[in-house]
Amino acid sequence: MTERLWAPWRLEYIRAADEQTGCVFCRAASLADEDGLVVHRGKLAFVLLNKFPYASGHLLVAPYRHVGDFGELGDEEALEIHRLASQGLGALAGSFQPQGYNLGWNLGRIAGAGVVDHVHLHVVPRWAGDTNFMPVLADVKVMPEHLEATRQRLLGVWPS
Repeated sequence: MTERLWAPWRLEYIRAADEQTGCVFCRAASLADEDGLVVHRGKLAFVLLNKFPYASGHLLVAPYRHVGDFGELGDEEALEIHRLASQGLGALAGSFQPQGYNLGWNLGRIAGAGVVDHVHLHVVPRWAGDTNFMPVLADVKVMPEHLEATRQRLLGVWPS
């Protein structure tokens, strides 16, 4: 029996990947929230869904300012990024009830950064028995929910 993992929404991202130029975070910040998958906007930073998530609800928190060096973040930017990550944890708890979280900064390509020129914080919800081993074993990610449905779920519980 052949196993198939179906994620039809990914095709639009794969097709668009070659057409996109410039910084993905700067572009997302300039788009309408729905188009940029933005969940929340702060004064100096914003929260968006990862287009290529490790798990449902995978959030990214990035400053509006295009900065590639973590040490160049201003104190207010760094504080707001962490405050938004904390709010994201609350929103994820209210909508997905994860059993744990991974929060992380991937700084530099060798450390796993897919975008090296605009720092961002990953907020990844985790569950016992989740399928996050799949990328390691089979270069496959299992996503049970469409990104826009995830975005709407989080909007419904994001603190005001």
